[in-house]
Amino acid sequence: MPDYRRARHPGGTYFFTLTLLRRRYNDLLTRYIGRLREAVRQVRRAHPFDIHGWVV
Repeated sequence: MPDYRRARHPGGTYFFTLTLLRRRYNDLLTRYIGRLREAVRQVRRAHPFDIHGWVV
């Protein structure tokens, strides 16, 4: 795993990306979009943040 540097700045903007192992013909994210949304809701309750854009 890469050794990412975590810059923590109040009010900072961060970019998050995710990639699946098999990209072609994989509908995993769209089939389980409800679970992804719920996971984000749970994390936001514990660690509030804003999402300015979301693409699946």
